[in-house]
Amino acid sequence: MNAAAMVKTSVDMVKERLLDKKRALARINAEQLEQLLHRTIDPVATKSHYTLVNGIAASPGAAGGIAIFDVKKATELGEAGKRVILIREETKPEDVPAFFESAGILTSRGGKTSHAAVVARGMGKPCIVGCSDLKIDYQTNTCTANGKTVKEGDMITIDGSNGAVYLGDVPTIEPRITTDFKTILEWAQKAKKIGVRANADTPEGAKFARSVGGHGIGLCRTERMFNGRDRIGLFVEMIMAETITDRKRVLTKLGKLQKSDFVKILKAMEGYPVTIRLLDPPLHEFLPDPEELAGKIRTLEQKKSTKEAASAKKILKRARELAEINPMMGHRGVRVGITYPEIYEMQIRAVFEAAAFLAGKNVDARPQIMIPQVSSLSELVHIKKIYDAIKKEIQKKYNTKLRVNFGTMIEVVRAAVTADELASTAEFFSFGTNDLTQGTFSFSREDVEGKFLPEYLEKEILGRNPFQSIDVGGVGGLMEIAISRGRKARPKMEIGICGEHGGDPNSILFCHDSGLSYVSASPHRIPIAIVAAAQAAIRK
Repeated sequence: MNAAAMVKTSVDMVKERLLDKKRALARINAEQLEQLLHRTIDPVATKSHYTLVNGIAASPGAAGGIAIFDVKKATELGEAGKRVILIREETKPEDVPAFFESAGILTSRGGKTSHAAVVARGMGKPCIVGCSDLKIDYQTNTCTANGKTVKEGDMITIDGSNGAVYLGDVPTIEPRITTDFKTILEWAQKAKKIGVRANADTPEGAKFARSVGGHGIGLCRTERMFNGRDRIGLFVEMIMAETITDRKRVLTKLGKLQKSDFVKILKAMEGYPVTIRLLDPPLHEFLPDPEELAGKIRTLEQKKSTKEAASAKKILKRARELAEINPMMGHRGVRVGITYPEIYEMQIRAVFEAAAFLAGKNVDARPQIMIPQVSSLSELVHIKKIYDAIKKEIQKKYNTKLRVNFGTMIEVVRAAVTADELASTAEFFSFGTNDLTQGTFSFSREDVEGKFLPEYLEKEILGRNPFQSIDVGGVGGLMEIAISRGRKARPKMEIGICGEHGGDPNSILFCHDSGLSYVSASPHRIPIAIVAAAQAAIRK
């Protein structure tokens, strides 16, 4: 049966007293429910359309649109009402404005936890990554695969549920949220024991997550808020600042914008916790790719655009200064907060300012501040001093008491095995299983899915992709160590998971059995997580 049939027959059989609600929930394939949440390709129509290439299905759903290779052009055409499929080798935070305006995203590199995949899933947009057979030429704005060439403006269709890219505009079928599906979700909400929250960083994402059953936000990525067209320029200006005075001047402007964002998100999730993660990515990710920028400079010099070329050269110099051999294990997260404390000061102040503002409006806001990439207690204590000073300052300013929990992500192996030490300062933990998996396996998640991981799965070296479903023996073992040691030091500690595994049914079963407080998933996967959580409780 497809998902719609399984849902309908489950509800019907309960009505007819052939099954009880628990058996009805247990017989549903939670992963299959994606069919009801996203637009799908018309299976009949695919027979008359050529399959250009196949990649990694990174974010479900189907979309057709014109092929566009330039981020700026994709943004402009999307704003003008055109259906656009953004095609890139890989994406960076500065490309996010184009995501909002594109119908779907296609990249030739990356895996299921690459930038394009994670952002697209959070937005509920179809995305295919790791199309290694797709050769992209930015000079001619074309891409080639299997002897076929797609030019800028050509119509293509992507199916983010199976990784297929089709030539032409393939008809799609709209999702159907039926009354029976809503009934299933109501039963599941009552049956589950573990909480379900959302990974969301916009007011719209928070509202949608709440509408489909999300009880709070387990991960609000603050860096996403810098990607808006009115902000990315300011953030780059902050990175380019040569003195701390100049940097603080720009951060003051960004702080006002962040406060506004936090106010809207906290209000949308009134009554539920909102875990706000401070800046995580390395700073260079917000700057243009050095190779592309060098090409742009050559073009500007040929056109004799001296002033623009000089400005671009300055950015290129800074991008090269910040470049790292292995940025995923480099200058990011708490390490940025320690070396550039003014950035974390701005963000912490924005959270407290938002909390104070909403307290004055009698809004039940429940923000939590989470520090990423922590590996030692000394790092956490260093940031806690900044947090304490700002908390004291804001409470005195508004003559009020504010409850803003202070916690950390457990995504570094050392953090997992020293969780008892961290729990002396952290009031809550949240597992960042994307990075924890990467560190445990010594796998570069950006590379392995497009290189040897498919062969590992085919040859059964690995039973499952560890970036899709928790590796219970290794990563899961570290999680259980952290849970045990953390709660030994702080018995009632809230511990959740906010990595991409939070929406995977198999991983949710493990999280339930391990005694986690909640899982946090992309908004569009919340219904799946709710059903999977109910099934875990029923099986237990």
